[in-house]
Amino acid sequence: MPKKPRQGPDFARLQADLRKQFTNLHPNDPSQWPIVPRTLLCIAIAVGVAAVLWFVLLSDYRDELQREQDQEATLRQDFQTKLAKAVSLDALKQQREQVQQYVIQLEKQLPSKAEMAALLSDINQAGLGRSLQFELFRPGQMVVRDYYAELPIAVKVTGSYHDIGAFASDIAHLSRIVTLNNIAIAPVSKDGGGTLAMDATARTFRYLDAEEIETQKRAAAGKK
Repeated sequence: MPKKPRQGPDFARLQADLRKQFTNLHPNDPSQWPIVPRTLLCIAIAVGVAAVLWFVLLSDYRDELQREQDQEATLRQDFQTKLAKAVSLDALKQQREQVQQYVIQLEKQLPSKAEMAALLSDINQAGLGRSLQFELFRPGQMVVRDYYAELPIAVKVTGSYHDIGAFASDIAHLSRIVTLNNIAIAPVSKDGGGTLAMDATARTFRYLDAEEIETQKRAAAGKK
């Protein structure tokens, strides 16, 4: 007995059924739609919601990633700066020691309050040692700074050009810091005798003792 040929799926009828399900769909009531369009609508809504959530979350993650990248750049720069300091730490310590030694040497050139009288005597002896005549040697008002005091001294001496120059050199080579300022040199007379008069302001400095520094700090705090 011959076998009946097996019939395949009727694609034409399936297509017709699908088209029929998508015909005359009421847009305001999807619940009444046939199963296929209703299912596709649900899938489309789910995909849309998932896409929106994905992009929203992705945007948040992108901003957070940017912040982390900026922080990484800042930390990397900070690390490089600290690394450079760490590498040069020994050299910086050595420079600090050199500066401290230099400051100590400068402080040694500043007399204390008790040594000021001896320094004034040294200035006077420097002039007398060059055969100069002191017409004026008058210490002025002490000017107190933050950590040192400045004493101006009005000086007028007479003598030869070379003796005055040697006196200025001797002042520069004193063990304490003394400067000559506002120097004015003029002949004593017009007869050509060669005697000159030098008017100047010698400035010397001394460091403040602990009590004076504390007084300065209290005065500065009171002004604030």
